[in-house]
Amino acid sequence: AAIVGAAGLLPTLAAAKTGKRILLANKEALVMSGALLMREVQENNAVLLPVDSEHNAIWQCMPVGESQQYQFDNKGIRRIILTASGGPFRDWEIADLEAVTPEQAVAHPNWSMGQKISVDSATMMNKGLEVIEAHWLFGMPSNKIEVVLHRQSIIHSMVDYMDGSVLAQMGNPDMRTPIANTLAWPERIDSGVAPLDLVKAGRLDFAIADFKRFPCLALAYKALNIGGTSTAILNAANEVAVEAFLQQQIKFTDIARVIADVLESIPATSADSLEQILSADKLAREAAQKQTKILCNH
Repeated sequence: AAIVGAAGLLPTLAAAKTGKRILLANKEALVMSGALLMREVQENNAVLLPVDSEHNAIWQCMPVGESQQYQFDNKGIRRIILTASGGPFRDWEIADLEAVTPEQAVAHPNWSMGQKISVDSATMMNKGLEVIEAHWLFGMPSNKIEVVLHRQSIIHSMVDYMDGSVLAQMGNPDMRTPIANTLAWPERIDSGVAPLDLVKAGRLDFAIADFKRFPCLALAYKALNIGGTSTAILNAANEVAVEAFLQQQIKFTDIARVIADVLESIPATSADSLEQILSADKLAREAAQKQTKILCNH
């Protein structure tokens, strides 16, 4: 399931309802309908395997139950640590981000991705969506999911256990690794990825993910804590704002402004049904389009 954006929601839900083995690369299916999708997976005995490099790393570092689903309750897990490269602007002055161009935003330092996902990585909304995904995939509350900057993208994520152990999944930044891992699971196959050379890598650096530099990350945590349809609203507003930025209608820093405005203007409701989720998505897109037009005219 690798369709980018909200378009990936319906086919992923359909696969879960028919009990398929789902290799999930699409973020938005869980971001928009986490409770609904996980319920369909459980009720229909589907198997949900994360392809996203961060969630695949967490999955590899966690105990898996005999049912082939996640059985993490009372397993002594203290927190999940998601790593993020920080994108192309991690060393820029915050004041200079107003002038970022679409060409600069899609030039990721470590990964080769599509335009939308590259912009999400630059704003760190990509990591915010992954926080929401991790909450649903692994049953962890937001205060037990942390994000750290790791510019080398060698450690793909970590699990911190109460006994002091921290398990990390490491490898070269190449999506063939998590894809091969899920395709062959529970076996291991040759993915074609070069072996990791730690001596050549030389060092592993970590830093705090600053909410002032990355307001989209803060907005994702906010939406997750509000609950209900708020994450669907967040996602819809982000998709509209990113597209407007790519079309040079708004500034890079306006992306977070649009999302914040839409989150404030549309009250969250329960997300128990697909109808509620799609309704929130539609309202958020309309509100975001209005906001981008206002910013464009200014």
